[in-house]
Order: sequence, then structure tokens, then C-alpha cells
Amino acid sequence: MKRLIILCLLLAGGLQSYYSAQAQSYVPGWKESKMKVLPAVDIKAYPFPISDVTLSDGPFKTAMLADAHYLLKIDPDRLLSAFRSNAGLEPKGKQYGGWETGGLAGHTMGHYLSACAMQYAATKDTAYLNRVNYLVSELAICQDKRGNGYIGAFPNDNKLWSEIAAGDIRSRGFDLNGGWSPWYTVHKIMAGLLDAWLYCDNATALKVNKRLADWTGNIIKNLSEEQMQKMLICEYGGMAETLANTYALSGDKKYLDLSYRFYDKRILDSLAIGRDILPGKHSNTQIPKAIASIRRYELNKDAKDAAIAKYFWEVVTRDHSYANGGNSNYEYFGPARHLNDALTDNTTETCNTYNMLKLTRHLFALSPQARLMDYYEKALYNHILASQNHETGMMCYFIPLRMGGRKEYSDEFETFTCCVGSGMENHVKYGESIYYRGEDGSLYVNLFIPSVLNWQEKGVTVTQTSTLPADNRVALTVTTRKANAFTLRIRKPAWARPGISLQVNGQQVPQTTDESGYLTITRTWKNNDRVLLTLPADVYTEAMPDNPNRQALFYGPVLLSGILGEKEPDPVSGVPVLVTANQTPDTWIKRVNNRELSFRSAGTGQPQDVTLVPFNTTRNEYYTVYWDVFSPDSWKQQQAVYAAEKKKQQELDARTTDILRPGEMQPERDHNFTGEKTTTEEEHGRKWRIAWPEGYFAFTMKVDPQATHTLQCTYWGMDNRGRTFDIVVDGTTIATEDINKYKGSRFYDISYPIPAHLTKGKQQVQIRFVPKANNSAGPLYGCRMIKD
Repeated sequence: MKRLIILCLLLAGGLQSYYSAQAQSYVPGWKESKMKVLPAVDIKAYPFPISDVTLSDGPFKTAMLADAHYLLKIDPDRLLSAFRSNAGLEPKGKQYGGWETGGLAGHTMGHYLSACAMQYAATKDTAYLNRVNYLVSELAICQDKRGNGYIGAFPNDNKLWSEIAAGDIRSRGFDLNGGWSPWYTVHKIMAGLLDAWLYCDNATALKVNKRLADWTGNIIKNLSEEQMQKMLICEYGGMAETLANTYALSGDKKYLDLSYRFYDKRILDSLAIGRDILPGKHSNTQIPKAIASIRRYELNKDAKDAAIAKYFWEVVTRDHSYANGGNSNYEYFGPARHLNDALTDNTTETCNTYNMLKLTRHLFALSPQARLMDYYEKALYNHILASQNHETGMMCYFIPLRMGGRKEYSDEFETFTCCVGSGMENHVKYGESIYYRGEDGSLYVNLFIPSVLNWQEKGVTVTQTSTLPADNRVALTVTTRKANAFTLRIRKPAWARPGISLQVNGQQVPQTTDESGYLTITRTWKNNDRVLLTLPADVYTEAMPDNPNRQALFYGPVLLSGILGEKEPDPVSGVPVLVTANQTPDTWIKRVNNRELSFRSAGTGQPQDVTLVPFNTTRNEYYTVYWDVFSPDSWKQQQAVYAAEKKKQQELDARTTDILRPGEMQPERDHNFTGEKTTTEEEHGRKWRIAWPEGYFAFTMKVDPQATHTLQCTYWGMDNRGRTFDIVVDGTTIATEDINKYKGSRFYDISYPIPAHLTKGKQQVQIRFVPKANNSAGPLYGCRMIKD
């Protein structure tokens, strides 16, 4: 009897441990135990917890290891520094730089907790568990010290929250009562705490999170709906989602009610009726709202929430996404299906895709469809994996899609942007969507990433081996102690070409595709059964929605990039085009390396051929992923356009009385250059000069005493916020310029007419650039004096 009791206890403990391990996703899992509120809707597919999936050697494991190495370089006490000082405690480490020194201080803490928690779950490396436990214990101390449930690290937080609670709300896009998106930071901290509970069983983390959620309720309890909507104009991150998850984990409905208070009517009501209100809106402000909607739908079957999330996913992936699966230019959605003129150094913010993949996972659980995972694969391979330097582990904020652009990576301790935070998570959770469990006990194989699945429920191990896309074969080996009957569902990717082969133990099997677009094999599986899937691939294109002749090239799941070297090509003429008489992309470029994926244009590149490699392998090179494609006839026409532009330039040169090349020593001396608080650098093949606040720079230029003139200045289009200045000619202001309106990543030649009396009878004039208060003047890349 005693042995039976012990056995029962062991079995109970084992089951509890098993089901606890299953609760490792906010996408509903099979046999949840930690979630006190189970889904109110039918779940068709359940993700396996990342603790049950082990990555094997390949590019995704390489990226994971680089990220994991970086996580251990972070000093927890430096992340805690401002949390402790704001709570009246002595910091144990110096506060980090970058975004961690200002209004968004503390946001990295949440991401770091999540990343370490997931890395522990995936690897059981206690180095990450120890960091999670230490950080949670310290945050609990800070919370106890403050006494009201709040924890935070940004400056003047007590004053800001007191004003909000009193109904004094001053809200703009990223500014709430002088704070930089404060609810965004609260969300990150709450999400990290929930992950510490979900993945690491840290019960204190759940308590700290609930106290922070209760504090949230106290802050907004007296706000009217009108005041709430005014407050929600400012970015608030995933507050609604995290409160819904707090409800699911605690069972207390007040947190679901709180989630609905963070409902932005002006955006979400439009999405609910299928209206695309996204153009002109900040992308990553909106995506978390859709994630919250789909999570609430799972928990309480709110049909309006479902409509919001489903329409949002459709319109973003169809009308607002680039070839790499990312979206946004300068962080914002543009007009639907108008992307051709939005190729800049600031395309596809990485946080956006981090969140779009979250949304996709939820939608797949509700309705498994191959097209959902087609998008997931595209964005994972060509944005997320492409956003990391796989040697250093550093991440990109934007993935530039400018033709002739280059990636810019974070540094280790002085950046800490939002995309560094989400990047910490991105590369430790590659195992979370490779496999799903169907509601009928089937196994979905969604992604072709080398890995091992430990399917504890069935006592089955599935080992996936592949070097896709370098090789087009995927092998799945089943290890089981006893025969197991289930259906294997393998995604039939949209990029696969005719000739797919499916074998079991060396024998061809019929190819049956289910309604969701998955190849299915139903059988009783035995130990060492082996499935071999061959997915033929070739080169294909994806055109810009608003320019069919500007195309991206793919091979299988990967976007290809043309390598343009270590020196930036001329922004106008330095990027090759493709000239071809046929419409078969497979003939435009040819594979030149069978071991690795490398291609070369086959006499189609103009003015020269170019090598192409997977975009996710580029690091510091300049590249292009979009190509202007011409037929021989249209290329002749384009050459005529180039000739006309050259003639126009020659005519301009003939009317030019003087040219200044800023930043170059001798030309500036020749033009009597003077200035204060001014510096010079070189980018895009040219030097430039800028005057910082309270500075200026000035120089002389020759003029024709008998003519009227126009001053032409050259700027580079980019994020030029805070760069408004006066242009002064011989003491008279002829223009006030705000160069932040020039957004395309290209040179802009802007003309300023000079009143005739300022040059009449003179041989030269002084040009002076003077910043407005708290602004800079420039960068100025060139200056030309032209006779009218």
C-alpha cells in the first residue's frame, strides 16, 4: 500500500511537472496548468513549449548562441540601477547608456527578463535562471520600498503618474505628460515578470506583476472614457495584452476589465469594420493592439476582437509589407500598396516583425493555414534572422531596403533601443513555432529548421535534419519505444516548385494535401521511421505592388541580396540593374556554389554583373534586394533618360558661378569658411558639415554682378528631426529650412532664390547657416551658386 501511495505521488508530481512545462506560451498550449482561465474558443493547433524543442546546428542555432553569449555580458545591477535609485535605494551598478538613460529607461529590463527566461526554458542552463531569479528578487525589493505596487526607472515618474491619476493628461504620439511612452515601459516590465513565472516558475514574479497591475488600476480608476482615449493617443505598448495574460494566469476578471480600458477606439473600431486606417500611423504602436485583441478573443470569445486581429494581419501582410516580411518606413505605415518610393535606410523596424510573428502564432492556433506559416517563415528568415550580426550578436533597429544600403548594428552597452530589447528575445525563441500539436493529436511541421522535438505526451522524439535552402531535402526521423498512430502534417510551402517528393523509409507515398495546405501522412509510426521530403526550388521574383519592374529575387524561402562591396556605391548610378529579354528569373542569375547558396547574374547585370547571397548572411557589406528590371528596349529608353539628365547637368554647370564642397579643407579655405560649434563627417560618398545648437557656419561664394541667382543646397533625406535653420545672404535671411521633410534616402538638391538686390554689383556674397533655437543647421553636403 505504501509503495502504491508513493507511486501515485510520483505520478502526480510527474504529471504536474509535465503540464507545468507545457504552460510556456501565451498562445494556448495543450493541457494548460498555469493558466487559470482556459480558452473560450476552439483551439485547432497548440504550439509545443520551447523546452521541448532543441535547435540543431545551423544558422538559427548560430544566431541563438550569439544572442545567448551577449545576454551573459549584461550586468543585472546596471539594469537595476535606476529602479533602485527611483525607489530611494543605493544603486549597485552604473546605469546603462542609450535609451536606458532617458525617458524609456527600464524597458530593457522587461525584454532581458523574457530573453533569459526563454533561454533557460530552451536549454536548462541555470546561468539564465539565476539572473531571472536575482532580478525578480531585486524588483520585489524596489516595489516594497515604493509601497504602492509601482516599479519604474525613468526620470520624474512619481510626478508623471500623479498627474495622470488626477486627470491632468497631456498626450501626444510618444509623449505623455513629458514622459516618453511611459505605459510602453510598464508593459515591458510586466511582460518580463510574467515570462519569469511562465518559463522559470518564479512565483514572486507573478506577485510583483499582479501588484503592478493593481497599481495600474489605481492610476486610471478615476479617469473618464474621454480621458482614457486622450491618454491612449500616446504609445502604450502591449498593456492590453499583458493585462489579459495576467487575467489568464490569475483568474481574476478585474485584469480583463483593465485590458479593455486600454482599447484605442479611433484605431480599433475602424479595423473592426474592415477599414484600413493605418496609413500615417506608427506601425509598432498598432500591432500590440491587434495582439491584445486576439488574446482577448481566445479568453472570452469577443467577436469584435477577432475581427480586429484578423483584418489587421491581412491588411498589413498584403498591403503594407516589403519583400523581407517587414513593414514601415521611418517606423510608419504609408499608403496601402505604395512602397516603391519608400525604400530608405529606415525601412522595416525590427520590433514590428517581432510583434507580427506573435500575432501570426495566435492566428495559426485558431485556424492552421499554410499561408500563415508561409508569412512566418518569410519574415523569420529574411527579417528576424537578417537583423543580427551572427558573429557579435548585435542587432539592427531598421533593416534598410534602400538600393545600395547597409545595415547598422547596435553596440553592447550604449544603444538599448526598443529593437535591442526585442532582439534579445528574437534569437532565443526560434524553437517556438517549428512544431504544433493538432487538436486531433496530429503533428504540424511548420518550419524546416534543424531541430529535435521531444513529444512527451506520446513518448516520441522527432529529429529534423536539413540544410534548406542550400539543399532541398528535409528528413524527419521518428524515435519511439512503442508504435504510435498519428497524422504527420508537413507544410507545403508556397515557394515549392512542381516535383515535390515524399518518401517514408525510402518508399514514395501518396501526396495528400489537407484543406490547410499541409501534406499529410497518417500511419502507425515505429522506431526509426524516416520521412524524406524533397522541395524543388528555383529563383522567383516578388514585384513592388506599385511598380512591376522593381523586383526582389528569392530562392526557396530566402530573399537574395546583391553584394555591392565595402564602399558605398553612388546613390544614383552605383546600383546595377537587370536587363533581360525573357520573363524567367531562373535564367537571370545562376547558382555558382553548390555547397553554399551563392548566385551570379548571367550577363544580365548593367553596368556589371553582381554576386547574390541570402540576405540573412549579409553583415557589413552594401547591398540591394530590389532590382530595376528592364527589357532591352526599355533599357535603351532608360539610357536616353540618363543622357538627357547628363545634358541637363552640363547646362547647369555652365550657369554655375561657384561650388562649395563642405567639409573639405582646401575648398573651405578658398571660400573663407568660418564657424562655431560645427563638425564635419563623410557619408554616402561625400563630406558634409553641420552646425550644432547655438553654433553657425559661413562661407563666401562668387556671384555675377549683373545677374540674379539661385542658391542650390544638397541634403540627404533621413530622420532629420531638430534640424531647422535660417539661410542668410549678406545679413538677409532668404529662407528658413526644415530638412526633416526630406525622407527618401537620397540626395535632395533644394533651390533658394536670392533677391536681386543682394547680388547686384557684387563679386561675392557671404552665405551663413544659423540654427533655430534648440536645433542644428545641416548636414549640408554641397552648395552651388547658379545664375538664373
